[in-house]
Amino acid sequence: MPLDITNFPLVWMSYEKTPDHDHDEDFKALEASFARGEPFVILTDNAPTEDHEHSQEEKKRTALWLKNHKTELRTLVQAMIVIEPSATKRMAFKPFGVAFGKLWGFPLKLTSSRQEAMDIAGQLLAQRTGTVTA
Repeated sequence: MPLDITNFPLVWMSYEKTPDHDHDEDFKALEASFARGEPFVILTDNAPTEDHEHSQEEKKRTALWLKNHKTELRTLVQAMIVIEPSATKRMAFKPFGVAFGKLWGFPLKLTSSRQEAMDIAGQLLAQRTGTVTA
């Protein structure tokens, strides 16, 4: 799940499989975002598929990382917004959102378009910073 933090507070994540992907780099990118001390939103336009599995080692490493960063996740990450044009796929993804929120400590929001995702992200960030968006 490579992360692009260059447009912070919009952090883009990809679920595309890439060979030799280093999950530690993903955690470092999240930690760099935490270090800013400002709220942010994670967005993705390619939701995980059913065959998106992690090894037992990756699951253990992620669980430990989650435990060590619970406070930052709950206070700084406003939501993960998944852009999925298919209404059927969005509906199928909803039950996963409940478990996701409990595990990661922030809500999963589903949207049909990039524009809608940007609008939601702007609203979430404005609520946290007290600013008004157009």
